[in-house]
Amino acid sequence: MFEEKEKEEIVQQYAGTPRWIGLAVALLAVVSVAALGIGWNATTRARATEETWTPEVQSLKQNVEVLTRRLGQSEEAHSEVKGELGVVTERLKLTQGELSRARQQAKQIREESQKQIAEMEQAVQSELAEKADAQAVQALSGDVSGVRSDLEAAQSNLQAGLQMARGELGTLIARNGEEIEQLRRLGMRDYFEFELVKKGEQKTLGNVVVELRGTNAKRNHFTVALYADDLRLEKKNRSVNEPIYFYVRGYRAPLELVVNQVGKERVVGYLSVPKPAARTAASGF
Repeated sequence: MFEEKEKEEIVQQYAGTPRWIGLAVALLAVVSVAALGIGWNATTRARATEETWTPEVQSLKQNVEVLTRRLGQSEEAHSEVKGELGVVTERLKLTQGELSRARQQAKQIREESQKQIAEMEQAVQSELAEKADAQAVQALSGDVSGVRSDLEAAQSNLQAGLQMARGELGTLIARNGEEIEQLRRLGMRDYFEFELVKKGEQKTLGNVVVELRGTNAKRNHFTVALYADDLRLEKKNRSVNEPIYFYVRGYRAPLELVVNQVGKERVVGYLSVPKPAARTAASGF
């Protein structure tokens, strides 16, 4: 009887438990397994995507770094050009004054030449008035004509020299040795002629060193490097008779380099330097 009672109690206990609880537990187990699978799949895909995009992200970072460096270099170049433009603008007044002095000197030479001609004519006429001999008169007349011709030729040469080509700063540009001598006679600047016959050759002109870096004879182009004030300036692909202006400590006016001839690894030209009167104290720069 006791066994029958125990069986009845067990049957009653099972009969009292709802079936939906078991179903809920089973459904919850299925959902957990599905969520675990979805999470694992998502993690795998994320890792694969990260591995795929890593090279592209690295490349993008490198491109950003390159662009940043180039931007910095462009800003430095812009600042340098702006500074050089300011210097040229500041010195333009000085070169205009130099041009005015050259014109004034030329005018003075012309006036003195005309005055000398007039004085010599007057002296000859006075001498002719005192001489009755026709041969003496003829000889003196020939002398006057010769002197007049010489003075007129000298005046013409001076005017021709002043009609030389001028650079962008107003300085006269000599194209050959004869014109260089004409500029020397003006006495406003010193001129150092030079010739470089191979790439890498250097010449010292005053306190400036000129080095030939290359030539293009077909296009009459050349490249030189200038050394001054412990600095190196390289001027690339410049043309014949094109003035190269640059400033050196101790000078208020610019120095000027001109190349008149370009050959195969050979250039001929001159360096124009302001006279000492145009210098200023080194501390002013």
